Amino acid sequence: MPLVVVPTPVGNMEDITLRALRALRGADLIACEDTRRTMKILSRYGIRTPLVSYHSFNEKERTRTLTERLSRGETVALVSDAGTPGISDPGYELIRSSLEAGFEIDVLPGATAFVPALLLSGFPPQPFLFEGFLPRRKGDRRRRLEELKSFSGSIVFYLSPHGPVKVLEDIHQVLGERPAVILREISKLHQERIPGSLASLQALLGEASLKGEMVLVTGPRPRWTEPENGYWQGVALGLCEQGLPDKEVVKRLSEEYGIAKNRVKQFLHSKRREKEGL
Repeated sequence: MPLVVVPTPVGNMEDITLRALRALRGADLIACEDTRRTMKILSRYGIRTPLVSYHSFNEKERTRTLTERLSRGETVALVSDAGTPGISDPGYELIRSSLEAGFEIDVLPGATAFVPALLLSGFPPQPFLFEGFLPRRKGDRRRRLEELKSFSGSIVFYLSPHGPVKVLEDIHQVLGERPAVILREISKLHQERIPGSLASLQALLGEASLKGEMVLVTGPRPRWTEPENGYWQGVALGLCEQGLPDKEVVKRLSEEYGIAKNRVKQFLHSKRREKEGL
């Protein structure tokens, strides 16, 4: 198999499959985003296959070199720093060129960040839209968000550690208020789930220094006229878990969702009584 696309762990080094390790060992060459990051995996599992860098800055040039090696019958394993190459990381150019040239390609199943994030969000997984990283330029980003406004399901975004507040601000302004969850350190020891709303999460990111890439999942736009809908209750509980006083929770739910203050107070009181009764 000349080209093998190999997913690598997004956090925990043990989240790599036996088949992926076999593919890395059997390849003539491993094309990787950062040789230092990939070397940690290879050293962990005693793999000595040669490495060559393949990242966003040399993707087109390196694609030509790698397709030449594929044409000679060599096997190239393609990896990224974390997850599956070609999704939000380099790899698409090589995969497309290899398909056009008629080379055999295999894509191994494995680690991704958006699947566990979507399920941990608690929002309906069907339908959902994976958006990944939004455009860096504000104008391009807002135009893309305008295209997403009509989608009625859950949306998965990747947030870069560089300027996530500005990105979240645009998401909030264009998509409007809706429930949301931030997942960070996925698969790592200190994995964290932060529920709330786009407004509360925007405020949180503005105040706290959260390191690393994060996954943001937005739920469908709430229909507050439906009595069976429980989104605002989940948002209220999420704000309480963050340590906000009841007064602040009541204020935010009233301002951001139009929920009557007495209704929020009664809900929080009932939940407190349930907890005390355990």
